[in-house]
Amino acid sequence: MAAVGALLALVTAQRTARAAGVNPAHMWNLGVVSLCAAIAAERLLLVAANWSALRRHPAWALGLGMVHHPLLAAAGAAAGLGVAFWYARRYKMPVRATADALAAPLALGLACEQLGALLAGSGYGLAAGPQLKWAVTYRDPQAALWSGTPLGTPLHPVQAYAAAAYFLLSVILFAWLPRQRRRGDAAGLFLLGAGTAIYMTEIWRDPEGRGLVLHGALDGPQIAAVLMVLAGALVLRDSDSVAVHE
Repeated sequence: MAAVGALLALVTAQRTARAAGVNPAHMWNLGVVSLCAAIAAERLLLVAANWSALRRHPAWALGLGMVHHPLLAAAGAAAGLGVAFWYARRYKMPVRATADALAAPLALGLACEQLGALLAGSGYGLAAGPQLKWAVTYRDPQAALWSGTPLGTPLHPVQAYAAAAYFLLSVILFAWLPRQRRRGDAAGLFLLGAGTAIYMTEIWRDPEGRGLVLHGALDGPQIAAVLMVLAGALVLRDSDSVAVHE
């Protein structure tokens, strides 16, 4: 599902690139190199963290794709963002317009990735009461092996909540981009929307290994979400002085 999301993001970025006034060929290349950098960073971190187990059981490397963890997401995002910025500067792509073109495809890709996490049992939710009709129950030992997912216990399908939020955000951004009047608006809205989605869905996500702070009041992803919202507000404020046809 993560691969499907990446392909959908690459394809739809061709359309959004035209709407944002960016060369579609450059956008495709930027997406490919950024995706490769993100995957490489995540897999190298996974291999390093599980090196002793992989030395004894090399075939377990095939299951690393099921692992879903905030630290992996942060490493992948940092590597992908860094390479994307380098590529944009290298080929003189307008940074704000490029970010606008990436906003909706990224949201769509994240929606697919969260559906994959739901299927794999990664990033699982809190235990749900019997009254929750849409709770999910995992029984595959692989989910417990790679993600620590509790088996036989009804859980909140928090990954589905996140997927729905990201998909709604992508629809809004796809509709917004052709109508925006200032460069950077779509990127700012993505940061606001994605940050809000992350913060809210973490309420129903199991806190194990997510870096609890302030005596459990917040976790690592929620802190990142707050920073994303602040960054989005800053981008929207700065875009007030940047006209689309500058």
